[in-house]
Amino acid sequence: MQADLDQLFILPPCDGEVEILLKEQDFLLINKPTRLLSVPGRHPQNRDSVISRLLPDYPGAAIVHRLDFDTSGVMVIPLNKPALSDISKQFQARTVSKHYTAVVAGLMAQDEGTIDLPIASGEGPKYKICQATGKPSITEFAVLGRDEQARTTRVFLHPITGRSHQLRLHLQAIGHPILGCEFYGGEFATAADRLLLHATDLRFLHPVTGEDVFIESVPDF
Repeated sequence: MQADLDQLFILPPCDGEVEILLKEQDFLLINKPTRLLSVPGRHPQNRDSVISRLLPDYPGAAIVHRLDFDTSGVMVIPLNKPALSDISKQFQARTVSKHYTAVVAGLMAQDEGTIDLPIASGEGPKYKICQATGKPSITEFAVLGRDEQARTTRVFLHPITGRSHQLRLHLQAIGHPILGCEFYGGEFATAADRLLLHATDLRFLHPVTGEDVFIESVPDF
């Protein structure tokens, strides 16, 4: 057991704050900083996470969806079991709308489009595009702006499916890796001091009233 633990990577401490954007009786809307886990990792020294920070003040808090360690942005945190059940069903039914903002290498030729490439597990923590064994994965994109001098593109992303590493893989696959991506960025992995990927907005139905809930967070890059 200990040998297995020693093999696990110990993550650097995160000094970013979990920002509470909206507090309701049934849920929180938060902004997760980059380089913070959504839930505790397997290694005892990787206990710091969104949920472990929130539980002391919100004992009913639960995780219904996750953002990657390196990804920042908006999350909804249910605060009781009925809210958890309701919002979970919305995620399962894919009625929750999510958009992301990223900065990628190169000048994207198309102003908008759809990436439809299946994703499968790869080596270690990585995933891969694989036509034979991959699960269907679809991402819609729209260019927000191009920086001719820096040769980068700011892009708005709508993942139709929610595969692990989907946005990173899809953008790399079309020749525009996200800046700062240590897994798939290649020569652009060190082009930024963080992964330039941010969960920009989230839309779902209120678990009690059924009203439309929308939250937006502007990236700091």
